[in-house]
Amino acid sequence: MTVNTASAAVHIAPGVCNSGAPQKERKARKKEGREAPQDDILFDEAFHIVKSFIELGTKNTVESLQAFTNTRIPSLYWVAISPVRVPLSSCNDAADCLIKWFGPNELKKVVGGERWWQVRGLDGIDAEWIAERDHIGDEEVLYEGKRISKEEQDIIRMEKLESVMFYVHGGGYFWGSINTHRHQIIRHAHKLKGRAFTVNYRKAPQYPWPCPVQDVLAAYLYLIRPPPEALHRPVDPQKIVFCGDSAGGGLCLTVLCILRDLGLPMPSGAALISPWVDLTHSFPSVMTNTQTDIIPDHGFLAKPSVLWPLDPAPKSPRVVRATTNPPPKPGEADTLKPSLARAEVEERGLDVPRGNYAVETQEEMLEKYPSPDPAPAMVDSAKDISTAETSRVKEGRSVDVKSPEEIIEDWEPKPAKVLMENPNQTPLELRSQIQMYATTEQLTHPLVSPISQSSLGNLPPLYILAGDGEVLRDEIIYLAHRAAYPSQYPVRDSVLEEVTRQRENVEKFTKPTQVHLQVFDGMCHVLTVFMFTDSARYAYKSIAEFIKHVTQSPPDVVEQKPFPEYNAITIGDTPFVDMKKRPRKWGRNKERAQTLTPTLDQEHRKDNPESDELLEQNEAVISEEIPTQSPEMDSPRTQREGGGRIIMLRERVDVHGIARIMEPQDEIEVLKIPADRIGQIREAPAMRWLRGQEEWDKKYRKQGLRVLEKRKHLIHHSERLIKHALEQGLVHESFPETMVGTPMEKKTGRPVKRKTSIGEIQKDRRWGPLDLKDEKPPGSAIAARRDTPEALALLRKTIYHTAPVTHQTVPRMKASDAFRATMDPHDNPNAPPRQSVAEEQVDRTQIAALNGLRIWEKILGYLARKSSSKASDGVKSTMAFMQNHNHAKEE
Repeated sequence: MTVNTASAAVHIAPGVCNSGAPQKERKARKKEGREAPQDDILFDEAFHIVKSFIELGTKNTVESLQAFTNTRIPSLYWVAISPVRVPLSSCNDAADCLIKWFGPNELKKVVGGERWWQVRGLDGIDAEWIAERDHIGDEEVLYEGKRISKEEQDIIRMEKLESVMFYVHGGGYFWGSINTHRHQIIRHAHKLKGRAFTVNYRKAPQYPWPCPVQDVLAAYLYLIRPPPEALHRPVDPQKIVFCGDSAGGGLCLTVLCILRDLGLPMPSGAALISPWVDLTHSFPSVMTNTQTDIIPDHGFLAKPSVLWPLDPAPKSPRVVRATTNPPPKPGEADTLKPSLARAEVEERGLDVPRGNYAVETQEEMLEKYPSPDPAPAMVDSAKDISTAETSRVKEGRSVDVKSPEEIIEDWEPKPAKVLMENPNQTPLELRSQIQMYATTEQLTHPLVSPISQSSLGNLPPLYILAGDGEVLRDEIIYLAHRAAYPSQYPVRDSVLEEVTRQRENVEKFTKPTQVHLQVFDGMCHVLTVFMFTDSARYAYKSIAEFIKHVTQSPPDVVEQKPFPEYNAITIGDTPFVDMKKRPRKWGRNKERAQTLTPTLDQEHRKDNPESDELLEQNEAVISEEIPTQSPEMDSPRTQREGGGRIIMLRERVDVHGIARIMEPQDEIEVLKIPADRIGQIREAPAMRWLRGQEEWDKKYRKQGLRVLEKRKHLIHHSERLIKHALEQGLVHESFPETMVGTPMEKKTGRPVKRKTSIGEIQKDRRWGPLDLKDEKPPGSAIAARRDTPEALALLRKTIYHTAPVTHQTVPRMKASDAFRATMDPHDNPNAPPRQSVAEEQVDRTQIAALNGLRIWEKILGYLARKSSSKASDGVKSTMAFMQNHNHAKEE
């Protein structure tokens, strides 16, 4: 059963019916002053709905989940939504930046080439401008004296809005879209009273790393350097703030580091909501917070399909005991760029010697081989190599002496080793890819897991939000402190030794990044999904205030005070003041002064002059608590440099949206983890994934075997497709016989008449699936695959419809192939085939009524109505408070 509204409803219903914490437990927590979000029945229901939906996704194929969450849905009538497409020219600009960042050696050995990740099906990237209609007006707009569509007029009307939120959605790097996040983006735009720009980047596993990075970078360059056909004027980078949740937050941070490294204009700041920055799962909360988060226990598994997993019916175990000593060391994946000494040793079959070549325990490995590349210690001289070769000859093995270049060229890394909890055990080895976004060897790369960046300094101000109950909590807290204190939290040595740029960055980027970290009590991953809660309403308002502050304040003000910690922070659209939750004069109460007091907005203060007195009292007390100090004498809340420049704000936020001081750094256990343990593959999360994957392997064994047969069938189709294209006149350098002279007919001896289709060779489309001869893309990348329907659709489109510049002809489709297309409900011989749901949105009009995001739309609509109801209650409570306050003053 695929993911659709009906299946989702059936799966979600039991969880909702069984949700809700026992009333006795809720009362006990409230009496003890330790309320939890689950005490709100509405939140508890919503939590189980979202958790059940994500679990449903793991019981279906990746393609099914992607299609469900990338279904185009209509916009709300009071919101201006203007779809655009970031063109191939902007994509090429982004590709050039990435090629420069990587360099030729890393492109070849780590990424797998410079072509495959630039291959795409669409003629660009789907994106949207979003703003509230009340904020942009409805006056008639002409463009160069010509009438344009309503959506195009809206783009020009939005120019009057000063602040721009550049939003990158989450979804584990493999699902989700603008459609799943549009309600949240609309809420952000409403609070900001600005415009939002959001991008539908390509998803893994069809388009793995660095495809999403290229797309997000391209969308940003499209904003600040628009091509001639774009309707918007260039946006000043200082008017842009990045915002992203989960995987989107990780992509935002990655792109920020690329901009910094290349000296490109950076935005004025970034708001990161539960950013996923460590794909190795090396932090404790990944294991301890599974019950309080929406992430599935075993991670993002999937029912087998021709797309994923790569080995749907494995004949050998996915995890085994290590068969060799280091390298790699326990907890690490092998290098993709070997040193010459290491490559020579591996070529001659020399494992690290120990007696009779027994595999050592983890403790022995770590003690004996402290260097990330122990090859030099394995071979001390040419004599040792000669001895090794002699030994191989005696054993009857041939000696194939290769040049150093050939050794490096044919390099194959060994399986990653798992860091065991019991050091006396032999480490485990991973024989399967554990993340869809990147191969296991790539997981620690700084552009895959930003926590492994050698320096997170010299970035624009970061406002980072996390839920205390989410599995990513620890890595987010660690990330925030690494950015604020680059020298205090160094990166592991292996990152510096493997990547030249990272060694340079340690010394180059030492300026602390200004960080505001807030951890929300009891909240789960991406708390902004639960828009009706006080925590989320506080987050939306705070993000809007942050964006307005950094984009509308003078640069010198932002440099000294990047966060509006003294500005008006209100809950919802009205001041949130509840005297039952605070003492009457909370601003003068030193114990309660730990809270960041929500103050009243300017419009309310005009109508209630007496509120100015409360505001001044609160700001005076807070200012007394936050003196200008040196980093060595940091206060618990705000930490500054000697010149008064704020380095870091550290806070926790309770379920009512009230902030308080976070505990000192030396009391936070996650900050005590040694640098060499960050970014390591650990036993507990690896084994938990393995248990889930083995359960899926057993449950879907027959499905996996059918997948293997279907892949063979699809490969046959792809071979026939290419054969027919060559017969119809395809000319490409991958087929040298087509490049020599003019083909002649065998019977008449006259030149063959090439039949061309209605397609075209696009000057901005650089590469296609036929241009990857010397590339080594990840196994899941459809650019190089021929065994999935999406890969065939991509191949057919680039041959017959929108060919890259490497194609010399665009042949006409053979009659038999055109007839087959007419019989396929998902194909059309007269139009390009639909591309992968990993990049192209599914049109609701082309699918059954029960499919799509209708259930998600209804859920969010329901939560929004509840939020409005709570806002109404908030107005009543605020007015009651003000009346009581006025009456008290009169007395």
